[in-house]
Amino acid sequence: MSEHPDRRLVLRRLGQAGLVLGGSGILGALGVLSPGRWRAGRGPEKIPHFEVLAGGRFPPIAIARGPDPARLVRAAVGAVGGIERFVRPGETVLLKPNMAWDRTPEQGANTHPTVVAETVRLCLEARAAKVIVADVPVSDAERSAERSGIRRAAREAGAIVLLPPAAAFVVAALDGVVLEQWEVFSPLLQADRVINLPVVKDHALTRLTCGLKNWYGLLGGTRARLHQQIHQSIADLAAAIRPTLTIVDATRVMMRGGPTGGRLEDVTRMDAVAAGTDPVALDAWGTTLMKLDPRAVSHLEIAEKRGLGSIRSGTEPPEEILVGA
Repeated sequence: MSEHPDRRLVLRRLGQAGLVLGGSGILGALGVLSPGRWRAGRGPEKIPHFEVLAGGRFPPIAIARGPDPARLVRAAVGAVGGIERFVRPGETVLLKPNMAWDRTPEQGANTHPTVVAETVRLCLEARAAKVIVADVPVSDAERSAERSGIRRAAREAGAIVLLPPAAAFVVAALDGVVLEQWEVFSPLLQADRVINLPVVKDHALTRLTCGLKNWYGLLGGTRARLHQQIHQSIADLAAAIRPTLTIVDATRVMMRGGPTGGRLEDVTRMDAVAAGTDPVALDAWGTTLMKLDPRAVSHLEIAEKRGLGSIRSGTEPPEEILVGA
């Protein structure tokens, strides 16, 4: 008798979850993610809120579609007020892409390097004093930075790229339900503005990873410990880290096999970028691309109940901007 497709899906997701948990566990055993490594100061430090005031003139999110990722970034950011609304002359801007995996851009596991580079250029055009691109990869940091294409693209655009152990971790007060305090990558506390640059993709544990889940990539310590209450911990991070702007890469979307991926047949080209100031709405928009019910992604409901954004604003977004070739 053939195996029921629902059962096969459950078994596959359990296998994917085991890879995620197992990989994090190995890193912890090796000391790569262990508390205390590269730690600076005593902490706990307070994380400032980086968001801009909500503007009645601008929509909470804007979506641009077309074949050129760089033009999509500019169109989406322009529709929510332009980069000058978010970055001022002389400021230090932190960009947080997803650079977690030893994968190529075509495999869709990381933020597209062109999306990162164009955001760097926008910030420098707004006369930012310094633009830092930072992440704490799950795979080998050097290989992830190289194979993702992000390090080279960001540097060529004028950014500084920071990975462990080049910068330290600092114990920060998160004041969450699960996360009271945790080690965070110190560039977060050195910035005046923070721009979140996630990619939309499947995740074995949470079904979706996008902007809210992307903050995991600033954590030190043994992150696998958080998987037991993963949705609550994601909401805790969303409450603690309030970005100035979120730019979502949906130029190609990993529909299955996340978060690590690897198979090109699991990636669908979507040719879209969204930008905005409502991180919950942007994640909810990501669920529409994945054909998911946003309320089935538990951390979105938790975040909405905490007043961090609106699911409806993402599932009923404004008219899309079409950007030609």
